[in-house]
Amino acid sequence: MEIILLKDIDKLGDKHDIINVKPGYGRNYLIPQGLAVNANAANRKKLDAIIAEEEAKEAARLDDYKAMAAKLEGQTLRIAVKAGTSGKIFGSVTNVQIAQALKEHYDLDIERKKIHLPEEIKEIGTYTADLHLHKELVTKVQFELVQD
Repeated sequence: MEIILLKDIDKLGDKHDIINVKPGYGRNYLIPQGLAVNANAANRKKLDAIIAEEEAKEAARLDDYKAMAAKLEGQTLRIAVKAGTSGKIFGSVTNVQIAQALKEHYDLDIERKKIHLPEEIKEIGTYTADLHLHKELVTKVQFELVQD
């Protein structure tokens, strides 16, 4: 069964991909959950129009994303965390906390899904996260964990 994905789904495909799945999986899960639609001729035409419209919007946003990347270039974000005497923090730092810190310090509203951490962060120190702002633009932001 051919379907068009409406959202990114791990291990299956990205938004607007046309893929083949087993009929039961498509009919009973993906389509009722609103994750996909049947890949018939009418939906393929709609998909082409939607892709063209979204590409135009993303091209317009690319300049904004480049300005964000320039604002973060060479900056180190400081995040206060609670830690023990050995430097291990209680819990771990996630992309949600980095998104909140970017909002507080630089007034940048970046979705948490666009922030990728290379590893699980459980100690005080300096780390680097990747910001996937656009398909063509990936920038790095440095952040330092300091004891609260």
